[in-house]
Amino acid sequence: MRHAQVSQPAAASADTGLVQRARDREEAAIRALMQANNRRLFRLARGILRNDAEAEDVVQETWVRAFTHLDSFRGDSSFATWLSRIAMNEALGRLRRARPNVEWTTLPPGTLEAQIIQFPNSAANEDPEKSMAQREIRHVVEHAIDELPEAFRIVFITRVIEGMNVEETAELLDLKPETVKTRLHRARNMLKENVERKIGPVVMEAFPFAGRRCERLTEAVLRRLGVTA
Repeated sequence: MRHAQVSQPAAASADTGLVQRARDREEAAIRALMQANNRRLFRLARGILRNDAEAEDVVQETWVRAFTHLDSFRGDSSFATWLSRIAMNEALGRLRRARPNVEWTTLPPGTLEAQIIQFPNSAANEDPEKSMAQREIRHVVEHAIDELPEAFRIVFITRVIEGMNVEETAELLDLKPETVKTRLHRARNMLKENVERKIGPVVMEAFPFAGRRCERLTEAVLRRLGVTA
């Protein structure tokens, strides 16, 4: 099932207004920006780090850096892409510190475009057995994705889980579109057939970041920025 997507001009216009209000430390604008982007940032960070706690730390640090350096956001790229760059570079920096013998290249700056993809929330009164089955499948899916080599894992997450198209993924990761296609194809082949069959109806729920978790991180960032008591 395809979900309606916000057009790039409309999303950019909405972002511009929220960013301007966030510069004035308006709490509602800060909350709105965070809630619209938290899940994407978490998924991207987790795709690099393969650790929930570290990925959550990256998201929090990303927001603190973003909100304390909003003047550096010129609007050359979408706000979502600007944030994604910060989050991915922060995650890569942590990998460098944890694995000093591995070379990691910081994502270069550039003019990028991306859409904020909206994701459906789970039904409030889901069937318990269905919820348990989905959780088990999600666990299998997440584990299989974690097993992918880094270069293929991040492409798989951006293309399949996050829903970016080939061009967006290529720009975000500084790759050629052909490379994105090749890596995605190889990533799919690395996943066992029986796992890939389960990805379809469940993949949009993988690596969730919503509800209390999203609210807790939002409150933590607001406190660090001194915007709320």
